[in-house]
Parts: sequence; structure tokens; C-alpha cells
Amino acid sequence: MAIFPRAVLLFRFAVLVLLLFAGSAHGQWRELDWLELMPEEDLRLLESLPQIEHEGDGPVELPDEIMTGRVVPEMDGVEVRIPGFVVPLKTIGSDQRIVEFFLVPYYGACIHVPPPPPNQIIHVTYKPGFTLGALYEPVWVQGTLKTESVENDIAAASYTLVSEEVELYEMDDADSML
Repeated sequence: MAIFPRAVLLFRFAVLVLLLFAGSAHGQWRELDWLELMPEEDLRLLESLPQIEHEGDGPVELPDEIMTGRVVPEMDGVEVRIPGFVVPLKTIGSDQRIVEFFLVPYYGACIHVPPPPPNQIIHVTYKPGFTLGALYEPVWVQGTLKTESVENDIAAASYTLVSEEVELYEMDDADSML
């Protein structure tokens, strides 16, 4: 058995501690899937619905039972990273930076089609603001999720999030998206 000088052992311990903290700093964000925001009863109801026919005459209507906006209480206060699409609500500056928006799981939600259930919409504020080349560009949003309702003319959201970071979703991230 080798005997190491105390300084070597302390150095190795310090390196190990630094590595552990470096790994946990990035690992604090829980990468979230949109379906995790639905309570089990809503998810079961969604899975039992017949397949949507896109050939119909009017917009697809979801049953009232799924539009209640029920939340998963355990999600309150969770630090999350979630991909989605932006529905701008408030912009500032001459460059039209988006500072308030709904984050939704698919492009066109709330704009071209009826909104998804409220528990599939997150009301996001991002004080610095950001710009998008086009609304069909997905983004990653990071922040602390809250189970608070927000409603306006466009839609109702069952969750809110004050974002610490908004970044453009890259195609390399495709395995994580929706």
C-alpha cells in the first residue's frame, strides 16, 4: 500500500470536490418533457382520444375535461430546461426584443390553431429580452417553474416561469425536442 504525502491527498480531494461542484452547476436544470406537465388523469384522457383527422371542416376541439388546466403540484419550484415555440405577448425596443411570451409545445399553437390545454402552456418572462428570426424557430427556456395561472385574450397558461436564459434550439438537440 502506497503512502501519499498529505499535500497530495489534499490536492486530490480538492480536485474531486471541484469536479463535483462543476458537474452539479450545469446539472441543476431538469430537462422537462411537455407531458410531464399533465396530471396522470389528463394524460390518460389524452391517450384515450381518437386520432385527430386533419381533413375536417373546422378546427380540432379538445374535450372540456382536458382543458381544465389542472397542474402537477410537484412541478412548483422545479428548475427546468424545456424546449418549445414562442407566442410573443410583449416586445420592447426598436429591435422588438421579446420579454413576455407563451411557450408552447408545437408551432402554430394559439396562432393558427386553437390553443393547447392550459397545462401545456407556460407563461414566460425574460427581462433582457431576445429576438427570433421567425416564430417557427424553437427555443430552449431555463428557469424556475411555478404552478400559477395566467390568462389573456390568446390563451390560458397553468404554469409560469421567470427565465434565466432563452437560447435558440439547435438541430443537434433534436433528440430532446418534443
